[in-house]
Amino acid sequence: MTTEYEITDTLDVTGLNCPLPVVKAKQAVDGLDAGDVLEVVATDPGTVSDFDGWAGSMDEIELLEQEESEEDGETLYRHYLERVA
Repeated sequence: MTTEYEITDTLDVTGLNCPLPVVKAKQAVDGLDAGDVLEVVATDPGTVSDFDGWAGSMDEIELLEQEESEEDGETLYRHYLERVA
């Protein structure tokens, strides 16, 4: 991670496919306060574009960063969402 922000909560949606990662992230973000950051960990490669498009259409959410990594032979996609309003 190259930017500076503190993760408030982590949501594990590994093993879930579209649209469930975004649906569950929406539910989690709704419970956050302004300035809180949600880390979403997914295995579905489609979440990269899904989260980009979804966050871009929402005034109260900012997509801070997305990362791809390998862990135990599995590709993980981490999305960092900030509740801004």
